[in-house]
Amino acid sequence: MVPSREDILKSVTFKTSRSGGKGGQNVNKVSSKVELIFNLETAAFLTEEERALITERLANRLDQEGNLHVVSQEDRSQLLNKEKTIAKLVILLKSALHVQKKRKPTKIPKSVIRKRLKDKQTVASKKEARKRPQLD
Repeated sequence: MVPSREDILKSVTFKTSRSGGKGGQNVNKVSSKVELIFNLETAAFLTEEERALITERLANRLDQEGNLHVVSQEDRSQLLNKEKTIAKLVILLKSALHVQKKRKPTKIPKSVIRKRLKDKQTVASKKEARKRPQLD
C-alpha cells in the first residue's frame, strides 16, 4: 500500500543547502537544494513485510542507518524542489512495493494449431506447383 502524502510528511526530514548549476547569483544566495531523508524504521504506516520488501529492493539506495535519501536541485525554488523530492519518494516506494502477478501458463487452442497446419499445407502446395514437371 502506498502511503498518503500526509503520512510521508510526518515521517521524513528535509535538509536544504545551496545547489549548483544555473541560477546566477540566486545560486550563491538561496538554499534551494533539498534532500529528503526517509527512515524506514520510524515509518509508522509501513508493515514489517513492506519494510523488508523495501529494504531488499532499495538496498543500494539506503545508508548504514537505514535512511533513504532523495535529492532534488533542479529548480531555483526550494518549495518546488521539496515537492519533487516527495514525488520521487512516492514513485520509489510504489515501484518497491509493486508485486508482479504470477503468470498462468495456458495451452494453445486446437483451432490455432489446425489453422497453422492448414497454412503450412497451402504454402507447401504453392511451392510444389512452382516446380518443373517430372519427365518419367
